[in-house]
Amino acid sequence: MTYFYFIRHGEADYSEAETKIYQGWGMCMVPLTDKGISQLKNAAKDERLSDAQIIITSPFGRAMQSAAILSKELNIDIKVETDLREWISDLDYKWLTKEEAANRRKQMDDTNGGTQGSLFETAEQIKQRVNNVLAKYCNYSKVIVVCHGILMQYFLGIAHPENAQIEEYVK
Repeated sequence: MTYFYFIRHGEADYSEAETKIYQGWGMCMVPLTDKGISQLKNAAKDERLSDAQIIITSPFGRAMQSAAILSKELNIDIKVETDLREWISDLDYKWLTKEEAANRRKQMDDTNGGTQGSLFETAEQIKQRVNNVLAKYCNYSKVIVVCHGILMQYFLGIAHPENAQIEEYVK
């Protein structure tokens, strides 16, 4: 049995969003705010995370920075897992405007995870990719999973997790 501790990344700093290189997919590189850094330092004190053997993380900047903070505080190695990435709002991998992406997110929520033929990644697709990642770590007893809110929402079945929220999942 493996205990997976899912943690949503800390609060992200979008103050430079839509500027510099942060346009389009560059938005995935935004760092954490000072508050986000504090959120992760506090999360590292949670007893449930003690004795974890590895941290696996989304490749997105806000998640990787969150994982780096946990790694430093807990002295645990990190492994990047690309399938812990953020939700895909367009299966053709086009960058949508904020309004288009928000509309797709609303469709996702209104249909409780999307339906076959959706233009976006559905809850079932999220569950499949996350299960595939977790299967690689079932030889550990305790794993920290740093990821995104929508992933936690649709994989764990919890509504809109807060930044740095920790949720246990046993496999």
